[in-house]
Amino acid sequence: MKLFNRHVAAIALTLAGGLVATSASAETLRLGTEGAYPPFNYIESDGKIAGFDVEIGLELCKRIGVECDLVAQDWDGIIPGLLANKYDFIIASMFITEERKKQVDFTDPYYLAAMTHVVPKGSGITEFTNEALAGKVIGAQSGTTQADYAEATYPDADIRLYPTQDELNLDMASGRVDLQVGDMLPMLDWTKKTEDGACCELAGEPITDPKFVGDGVGIAVRQEDDDLREKLNVALKDIRADGTYKAINDKYFDIDIYTMK
Repeated sequence: MKLFNRHVAAIALTLAGGLVATSASAETLRLGTEGAYPPFNYIESDGKIAGFDVEIGLELCKRIGVECDLVAQDWDGIIPGLLANKYDFIIASMFITEERKKQVDFTDPYYLAAMTHVVPKGSGITEFTNEALAGKVIGAQSGTTQADYAEATYPDADIRLYPTQDELNLDMASGRVDLQVGDMLPMLDWTKKTEDGACCELAGEPITDPKFVGDGVGIAVRQEDDDLREKLNVALKDIRADGTYKAINDKYFDIDIYTMK
């Protein structure tokens, strides 16, 4: 669903604009996202970046009175890219965790989150302990809390980490992965709404351990950008209050992911 050449093109177009912005007072800010995590962020057939994260981010930009350019960045480099001033904030379904707070600051959560196990239909896998899954091939996207959970919980399994969620999904649909740990909402979307995802199903209880899912999903800013963080927080409250958030939410999900109800 994502094409790396389109990632490069999106980044090149942004850089070509010569836009430099470092605070919420600038006329133009740069919004960093992955572009490889549907339905939250993805690259459309025409090369444009789209998805729930993107729509929320652009609406927040309007509310704080700035134009925002989109920058696609592969997940492994997304925080380093922010720190290197490639963009001004990240909205890419990033869990708020204590480890990430050492590098960046976060806004208030803009939605709640849980992780889940995904298994092939008919696999017979129903127990999710280290003993039960010893020797199994377990996939997760590298650099994510899902990967942290898999490595910490299943030390005797064969943990395989993938640069993108799509690559992991492809290997799972092809039978090269016994199960995976993923973010619940994208995994629900993949298994219910895509042809290759029909291979598989969610299994077990939702994974909600705060050690891994943190305090929800937030927008990351550089630690010195307090003004931008607070303006985004006010804008987020505004779009929740006036129904704009719900209108965007309902285009992608059957529940309010801000409250998970």
